[in-house]
Amino acid sequence: MRRRGKGYLFFIGLASLGIAAILGGCSKVVLLHPGGPIGNAERNLIIEAFGLMLIVVIPVIAMALWFPLKYSASNKKAVYAPKWSGSLRLELVFWLVPVAIVAVLGYLAWSKTHQLDPYRPIEKGVRPINVQVVAMDWKWLFIYPDQKIAVVNKLVFPVGVPLSFMITSDTVMNSFFIPQLGSQMYAMAGMVTRLNLKADRPGVYYGQSQAFSGKGYADMSFQARAVSLGEFEGWLEKVGRSPHKLDSLRFKELQKPSTANHVAYFSNVAPGLFDLILRQYAPMGSMSNGKVPATTIDILKSAAGGH
Repeated sequence: MRRRGKGYLFFIGLASLGIAAILGGCSKVVLLHPGGPIGNAERNLIIEAFGLMLIVVIPVIAMALWFPLKYSASNKKAVYAPKWSGSLRLELVFWLVPVAIVAVLGYLAWSKTHQLDPYRPIEKGVRPINVQVVAMDWKWLFIYPDQKIAVVNKLVFPVGVPLSFMITSDTVMNSFFIPQLGSQMYAMAGMVTRLNLKADRPGVYYGQSQAFSGKGYADMSFQARAVSLGEFEGWLEKVGRSPHKLDSLRFKELQKPSTANHVAYFSNVAPGLFDLILRQYAPMGSMSNGKVPATTIDILKSAAGGH
């Protein structure tokens, strides 16, 4: 009995340490600390799915710990019954419980997939902040078409205002992700993907690339800052005073692969730059002379009259 008691205490202590380690690390799991409605809904979905799966996991772990102790050779009181037949009750439990869990998980996945559609506007009738996102080697270019400014590796937006992203790539396929705001979205050359997010509280959120895209992948991150509307307007004025313009020559420099890129501000952007980036990869994206420009730089020069 003493051995059995010590065994139970050992396993209980081990389980307690595991739970404490998990809870102690929760503060580092950004997915569990969302900053907006999409991130919050996705966090709840993760918890709900995890809780449903624990209905099976916890009994299995408990039985895996309990059976060796109860039916060990040292336990003389355990019943030894080598001849036994099947149990209808147990069979029903073994089959119906997993079927019910899979059915509920399937319903959650189906309903939340439609509810959290990244193309779906968060608030109808509310004008969002439009941001065009371009994945480059190895940096992120954010173009604010309505404000006619651009920023490298920094995204600033007002709290409580929906964000509408148009995402593409100027190079290989990549993935745009702000974990605390939710919804990872791929960036692919020659096409646009859409994403709608929103921040409910001010703060600095970590943005990153979620697709391996070469040697600079590890440093391909950015700051996503949610600020008050007044701070956002002040920031727009600050960017508007930048002496740098995102013209053809400057964009050519940005296209060069580089790592650990610093934040850069551009107070003016060449008209239609985002569309021109897309057209360089489009098979039917010919210019007036019937030729497909080889690079974005050729398109920009053609749009500017060859200068």
